Amino acid sequence: MPWFLAKKEVFQWLAQGQKTIDVRKGNPKPGEIAVFQSGPNVLRLKVVKTETGQLTEILRSDNFGAVIPSATMLRDAIGYLHGIYGVDDGVFTAYYVEPLLVSEK
Repeated sequence: MPWFLAKKEVFQWLAQGQKTIDVRKGNPKPGEIAVFQSGPNVLRLKVVKTETGQLTEILRSDNFGAVIPSATMLRDAIGYLHGIYGVDDGVFTAYYVEPLLVSEK
């Protein structure tokens, strides 16, 4: 079960369903449930798919809004992630997430 720390803004996007793809630096972590934590707040989401590759391969014009909801252009989303990780090269993983069903909680 991947456990991720999230900025307050990112956590809110995930909780509100505005963000359905979470991009993290590195190879994928195993597990069907991703846990996001922001301060004392914890959110569990189902991982329905992962993509691994260069940031420019997994962050595209057709999905950047699901990664960074405040981005109006692809380069805005890349800049946001660059601000978090300090790099935009190397291996990144996109976790496609959705709310858990009641029976999965």
